[in-house]
Amino acid sequence: MDPQPIIRSKQTENTIKGIQTQVVCTEFSNYIFIVLTQYGKIGTLVSITPDTKSGDISGPLHTTKVLLGKDEPLTHVYAKNVATFVSQEAGNRPVLLGLSLKDNSAETMKTVKDMIKSCKVW
Repeated sequence: MDPQPIIRSKQTENTIKGIQTQVVCTEFSNYIFIVLTQYGKIGTLVSITPDTKSGDISGPLHTTKVLLGKDEPLTHVYAKNVATFVSQEAGNRPVLLGLSLKDNSAETMKTVKDMIKSCKVW
């Protein structure tokens, strides 16, 4: 029996609106690391963590915090939209997201989410 790797990682590539887009998903023991790039760089690094203080029974809230890069409102919206489902599917583990996109449209967001699902390591 082959031993399981300590760190599991998958990646995919797709062209969205003529722009080459790469997604890399890596599972660590305590968080999921996702890189979404159209520049070939990690870009803005955002931490998405489940809020354990949430009193809402419909589902956990997620807090975003920019660790590196431009701290803009659109970055938080995009990060929550793209990575919240990953956190929930991974048992409410935190997600570290590297975001470096030229196109932030809704169509790109939907395609990127599908790309992330195809790289599922959690």
